[in-house]
Amino acid sequence: MDVTQLFTLVGLGLVAAVLAVTLRQHKPEFALLVSLGAGILILTGVVQGILPVVEQIESIFRSTSMPTAYLQVLFKALGICFLTQIACDACKDAGEGAIGSKVELAGKVAVLVVSLPLFAQVLTIVRGLLL
Repeated sequence: MDVTQLFTLVGLGLVAAVLAVTLRQHKPEFALLVSLGAGILILTGVVQGILPVVEQIESIFRSTSMPTAYLQVLFKALGICFLTQIACDACKDAGEGAIGSKVELAGKVAVLVVSLPLFAQVLTIVRGLLL
């Protein structure tokens, strides 16, 4: 992601925040739509900006001949974290902080479930080294 993209995303976020605050006084339902729409646009921009980084990480993993399962767990966990944070923020913007907290808990459990096979592999390696 270059500086121009970053400034564009930051500008979009600031404009959307001001618009949402203004709308919240008169039409709260539209303020929520503005927040969600801006979040989706910003996330799309971030995903486009991060694709070269993902390709570089994949290249590093290929050059080290490490199992791709590690990389898959990393990206799945990262995706879960992003989606959970967006959903949690949307819930909190809608005034539902309790639901947002439950979404956060669900995301943490999902990361744990996704990474369980990796933990099992690490424990197997450790056991093999100790015995």
